[in-house]
Amino acid sequence: MKELPSLKETVEAYGLLAKKSLGQNFLLDSNITDKIVRTSLAAQKKNDFSDEDVYEVGPGPGGLTRAILKANPQHLTVIEMDERCIQIMHDIQAVVGNKLHIIEGDALKFDFCAPENAPKNIISNLPYNISVPLLIGWLKNMPQFSSLTLMFQKEVAERIMAEPNNKNYGRISVLAQLVSKIKPLMNLNPNCFVPAPKIWSTVLLFQPLERVIAPEVLMQVEKISELAFGQRRKMIRQSLKSLPNLEAKCLAAGIDLTMRAENITPEQYLLLAQQMI
Repeated sequence: MKELPSLKETVEAYGLLAKKSLGQNFLLDSNITDKIVRTSLAAQKKNDFSDEDVYEVGPGPGGLTRAILKANPQHLTVIEMDERCIQIMHDIQAVVGNKLHIIEGDALKFDFCAPENAPKNIISNLPYNISVPLLIGWLKNMPQFSSLTLMFQKEVAERIMAEPNNKNYGRISVLAQLVSKIKPLMNLNPNCFVPAPKIWSTVLLFQPLERVIAPEVLMQVEKISELAFGQRRKMIRQSLKSLPNLEAKCLAAGIDLTMRAENITPEQYLLLAQQMI
């Protein structure tokens, strides 16, 4: 990677100012981007990503991209909408060759689960404005991935990891915890970014659980949790009253009808969803 100019030189050469409309906040410190990849690998008990594929959403000027490439993935696929950043990716590709694949387009429309032989990992400083929709899509297909190493606004990360009986606990907590083991890797000060956001960021590692939940059951979990958290102040006898045979099914799942959405554990949501199939 020595043939590439520094990130600072790259940003200056392309006049690259982050676009608020794309949720961009660039991470230009290579010490931090290297640490993100290194810490993720260590948590997974891996030395590198050899024989594995990696995807990155919104690579921007390529700081994290360079760090991922140092970890020797079989292929790295970047998905980017900003044509300014696409050219930077081509500059990197000119150095590393076909190991780097470049997709110009919307990550929300990209099929991350297309058939692949190698294990798949996603590592990304996610654009703030699409971080949750992207995560939900990946969680629904978690068995397809080896790992997700993702950066979120700290408050979003707290919602993902929140436990029952906590004000941050919600639908995303339920789904994430049912399909993955989640480990916080690090918190990042706003001053690490250009421009500096108003809040801290958190990097989370998601790894699939051995248990695989059928897609139709996950759909029921989503439906039930949406109903419950849509009226989170109400007892579930009211918020879930549209569900057939609610009392009997709640009894089988160990749920009291006087509970509210935030009192019900992810496992109880799963048991209730299974009753609905």
